[in-house]
Amino acid sequence: MSIRVIGINHKTAPVSIREQVAFSPDGLNDILKSIKTDITAKKSNDEVVILSTCNRTEIYTSSKYSLDKICNWLCHQNKLSQDDVKKHLYDFSDEEAIQHIMRVASGLDSLVLGEPQILGQLKSALKTSSESKTAGTTLKRLIQHAFTTAKRVRTQTSIGSNPVSVAYAAVNLAKQIFSDLEKKSALLIGAGETIELVGRHLKNSGIGNIVIANRSVENATRLADELGGLGVSLQEISDYLPEADIVISSTAAPVPVIGKGTVEWALKKRKHRPIFMVDIAVPRDIEEEVGKLDDIYLYTVDDLHSVIEENLKSRQEAAEQAEVMISEEVETFMGWLRAQDKMQLIKNYRSKVTSIQEETLEKASKLLKNGTTPDEALKFLAHTLTNKLAHDATVAMNKAAHSGDHKLLEASDKIFNLSDIEASSLESDSTNNTDENPVKTNKDNE
Repeated sequence: MSIRVIGINHKTAPVSIREQVAFSPDGLNDILKSIKTDITAKKSNDEVVILSTCNRTEIYTSSKYSLDKICNWLCHQNKLSQDDVKKHLYDFSDEEAIQHIMRVASGLDSLVLGEPQILGQLKSALKTSSESKTAGTTLKRLIQHAFTTAKRVRTQTSIGSNPVSVAYAAVNLAKQIFSDLEKKSALLIGAGETIELVGRHLKNSGIGNIVIANRSVENATRLADELGGLGVSLQEISDYLPEADIVISSTAAPVPVIGKGTVEWALKKRKHRPIFMVDIAVPRDIEEEVGKLDDIYLYTVDDLHSVIEENLKSRQEAAEQAEVMISEEVETFMGWLRAQDKMQLIKNYRSKVTSIQEETLEKASKLLKNGTTPDEALKFLAHTLTNKLAHDATVAMNKAAHSGDHKLLEASDKIFNLSDIEASSLESDSTNNTDENPVKTNKDNE
């Protein structure tokens, strides 16, 4: 059994290529059915899981399909040239593939080292594949093992404990200053991606109230509705500043939108209750002099970057610990995978024994039909079954005895439980062991 990963990600391809090979969640069921038909030829034992995000599209299979075959299918689905796509693809098999999936689940292969979002995306991918019946025992077991590994990495290392994004760093600082955000209010200035992330982090942290101020009130209201807050215009900032415990600003304004005088007035209205302020904008949204006021904690984007750099260093150290854990978990899963291959040997053995049984029984039945007595037919059945079942093992042990292969002989002893059989019984059996047919008829018994 083989595990295969073929994919494309932020390390191997620009967004212009990644967006063309991405699959939407709504259409993933149909895509999985397509790959099951086009690539796996509907073989029941072939499994497929597709993980598709903004940063990666990866195909996980339990079969050895060529890179060209997967690439052809991928390009056909997205109407792309193979020359444009193939050079960006990576291809991992077996241990490398298992290690990759576990690194992905643990956030070690993410754009932001250690980010946890990918774990939820991988869970959704497995759920969709399970519903489409393209994920079977092997891939389900592997991805569940990857989830367990990711949990181990996150709980036993500090890879996710320190923020490495500007938005998360800003909110994390706010939580350090105000231990209980449920009773606090936040004024967010701007409505771009960074402010949106800040808003979501604050909401997830239980912030009591959010006001979004933006040049476009429509955009402010749209984001505020998603966050359960209020959208206002930039001109209304002074109206809401006195109630704001947290102010985080990120606009594209050419001049500051909050001046020292406005903040001094707000502090008086607040009776000098402190305000935590973060100016993420370049050029600045908050006048530099504001930081000199008492009861104001003002951080700039440079302050946050220094925190992020230190945290990245911490995450990289944690990532080294995580790699060791992943290597251990890969070996554990490989052990399970090898055991499944051995289980197939058992199935093959039982299938062979059953085939011998059916063949011998059919011959014994023919003897009865041809006039052989039941007693002679039973003797034939017993003798033939014994010889056929013992033949391969006897030949192998005989060769092992002559070549001095003690390991095989010891294994045979354990498999057939030979030590408990008395030597006299073995000698008696050996004298009676003959390949001659004890039933003699004038007809061809074959």
